[in-house]
Amino acid sequence: MHKKSSKRNKLYRLIVLYFLMTVAVIVMVTMIVFFVLGYRLDTDSGHVEQYAFLQFNSIPTGATVTVDGATVSSKTPNKSSVPPGKHTVTMQRDGYQTWTKTVEVKAGTLTWLNYALLVPSKMTVEPVANYESLDMTLASPKGRYMLVHKYAEGGSFELVDISSDTIKSTTLTIPANYYSGSYVTGAAHKFTIEKWDDGERYVLIKHSYANKDEWLVMDTQNAALTKNISKMFDVPIASIGFSGTSGNILYILSSGEIRKLDLSAGTISKSLVSNVTSFAIYDESNVITYTGLGKAGTAERVVGLYREGDSKSVILKTVTSASDVPLNVATARYFNEDYVVISEGKKIDVLGGSYPETASEVTASLKTIASLTSKLSVYGLTFSPTGEYILFQSGANFASYDLEYQTYNSSVIECSSQVPALTWINNNYIWSDCGGSLSIREFDGSNIHAINSALAGQDATITKNRRYLYSIDKTAAGYQLQRVRLTLP
Repeated sequence: MHKKSSKRNKLYRLIVLYFLMTVAVIVMVTMIVFFVLGYRLDTDSGHVEQYAFLQFNSIPTGATVTVDGATVSSKTPNKSSVPPGKHTVTMQRDGYQTWTKTVEVKAGTLTWLNYALLVPSKMTVEPVANYESLDMTLASPKGRYMLVHKYAEGGSFELVDISSDTIKSTTLTIPANYYSGSYVTGAAHKFTIEKWDDGERYVLIKHSYANKDEWLVMDTQNAALTKNISKMFDVPIASIGFSGTSGNILYILSSGEIRKLDLSAGTISKSLVSNVTSFAIYDESNVITYTGLGKAGTAERVVGLYREGDSKSVILKTVTSASDVPLNVATARYFNEDYVVISEGKKIDVLGGSYPETASEVTASLKTIASLTSKLSVYGLTFSPTGEYILFQSGANFASYDLEYQTYNSSVIECSSQVPALTWINNNYIWSDCGGSLSIREFDGSNIHAINSALAGQDATITKNRRYLYSIDKTAAGYQLQRVRLTLP
């Protein structure tokens, strides 16, 4: 009897032990799951509350992060969990100005603050090239080159390779027989740098002569391979843009019609879209957005979309506002979703989903994500390079919309002169040369940094390695290409 009772007790003890172990595992797993989901014990209230997550990074890395004055344990890149609500975040590294931002977060969400550009506390302007005369400059899309045109009437250009610490310059001269009137004595010529292709090899040059414009594609690897588009096709061209990176495929607006050119094959397409007033090509995907005229005899205007291979374009919106009310459209792709933004005067609609193939699919394919109202009529409308932000500009007033967090921010640039069109200098920052000073600021207008004096109307760029910011300034002897080091050695 004693042995049986002992065995029974041992079995009971094992059952209780296994039960407690199972409960402990369940509790631990539950606690881990809740921890991963952001639940924390609020020591002040004694209640369990779901927190939010902040993910930090900086350029350069290795910055100390504080949240509401409390230092995060590790340097960037790092992360932290915080209660829902507003929080002030700073990032600081020796030798750099402090980056700061106030964000409002919701429980269970992840907010990325991984774009902080730390600017040195002391910046020295370093001249890298001097020019006795200067017409215009244009940086390539990824910041590898700066194309310099010294004389407006000349067909020679300086290609400056700024991809490394030691810059290299190459003179590119378009052969005289490639453009009209080159041998006419006393003829007035003007060459204008218009656009780089996304591959950073080809450049569109507009040549004006005898009250006519003709378009050239210059190969920056060999100017002798320049092609005169206007001579090849003999059609009027109001505007033009590259498609892809071959330098051979372009779309043009000619007499209100969009057509496709293939320079290698020497072919021009039939009219793809008619009654067009302006158009733009998105990236390398051959998606074209445009504005144009509606039904004949009416005041209608339309916003449309065309993709290569479509049998016809798709009208996204028809408006009846006065012709002097600015109408703009832009598109981008962000996280495998298509986005289109349309502005009509002060009204802004942000659409998301997938590009429709027919007019009947517009409302089903593209849903309205946000309807916004600007303080002033929108004249400039662009997406950031990665498509995450939309920038709206009305002179000194600008605003941005963040697709990721669906937030709208407005700001004003303080400037005594006219504010030029704002340009993205990387995926998160825009720049301006207002008042002879080059400044950069984040998409929402925060973290403004005055970099150096700069000549208004010239281009600026940050190199791909983020080490230097290049710009142009006027000197006593002429002009200089200059740089400021952003990443300290």
